Amino acid sequence: MNFIKNNLANAFTLANLFSGSIGVIHLITGDYKVTAICIILSLILDFFDGFVARAMKSNSQLGVQLDSLADMVSFGLLPGIVMYKALEPFGNQILGIGIPFELKYLGLFITLFSCLRLAIFNLDEEQKYYFKGLNTPSNTILVFGIFYVLMEKLSPKIFDMEIYKFGLLFLTALSSWLLVSPIKMIAMKFKSMKLEDNYPKLALLIGAVLLLVIFGITGIPLVIIYYILISLIFQRSLN
Repeated sequence: MNFIKNNLANAFTLANLFSGSIGVIHLITGDYKVTAICIILSLILDFFDGFVARAMKSNSQLGVQLDSLADMVSFGLLPGIVMYKALEPFGNQILGIGIPFELKYLGLFITLFSCLRLAIFNLDEEQKYYFKGLNTPSNTILVFGIFYVLMEKLSPKIFDMEIYKFGLLFLTALSSWLLVSPIKMIAMKFKSMKLEDNYPKLALLIGAVLLLVIFGITGIPLVIIYYILISLIFQRSLN
């Protein structure tokens, strides 16, 4: 029984890694709906590994390291490959000028900064009740959500426009910066059950639900944008 108690949370973490790995494979082959399902599964498993560890009091340094390694694939490599795929059609051309490398490789900067963000998080003891910078799961939802909506909703003609290319490069730079930015972000971790201590979380939850009800699947990346904005509004109250 002790073996199960000590390793159940780690099993959830490894399941997160397994789901994320499958998501990356299907992303590369262009099966974006399966990738979306894998991201959802990884998000659920990522939540429950911590929940189970706390509930069973089985927190360990092994679990901490496994969690970061699993997140590096599910929420680090995966969004980098998303941007790699998004930039792939543009080759090495920018403003009609050939450059010595293909633009798609710039998408992997999201992976590099995700790795940096996870390492910083593991060493930072301040982030108990808030995040400093955009957490990797939220960043993955933002990047993949925008990519998925663009692929599903927009006319193929937009993919030939130079502004679309620069939009993707801007998103890559913004995503990379947000991951390691000093901006405090709301975390759904409760220091107390007092209403006044949880206004940011309530505002986030209500706004997220409304966006999803109004916009459906298109609202998924909008939820993350709203999350960033509401975190900026409540900066001083996050601690």
